[in-house]
Amino acid sequence: MGIEIERKFLVLGEAWKDSGPGEFISQGYLNRDPARTVRVRIKGESAWLTIKGKNQGLARAEFEYALPLADAKQLLALCEGPRIEKIRREVQHAGMSWEVDEFLGNNAGLVVAEIELNNAEQEFERPPWLGEEVSHDARYFNSQLANNPYTCWGE
Repeated sequence: MGIEIERKFLVLGEAWKDSGPGEFISQGYLNRDPARTVRVRIKGESAWLTIKGKNQGLARAEFEYALPLADAKQLLALCEGPRIEKIRREVQHAGMSWEVDEFLGNNAGLVVAEIELNNAEQEFERPPWLGEEVSHDARYFNSQLANNPYTCWGE
């Protein structure tokens, strides 16, 4: 079984944009049950089906499979609710790789950085543009942002 251990943070300022233009991602959810999510993602000319289990602290089961692009496009049409669209940049800092997602559409204005770790206690150096940690706040899960977009939180 694959295990994902990640921490998620809000992003401050725009210094992280120096890493380059990023890549557009479109993803949808075939299932958003709290016990499991099933996601279809297209990034450039590549596509994946990802199944994630329920969070247990910072860890959860994760299974990811490459899909033919044509199949992924058809699966996206079957997804529940709105899609998540974002620009992802890979940012290196102090020997670690960060994924910085700049959300678009109904989640515009939200920028989140994620780091995948080998274990929950692994230490890392915080980049200067890193803000508040939101790892345990379910509102920031992509599956939740599809249903309850960031731009609607003030309502």
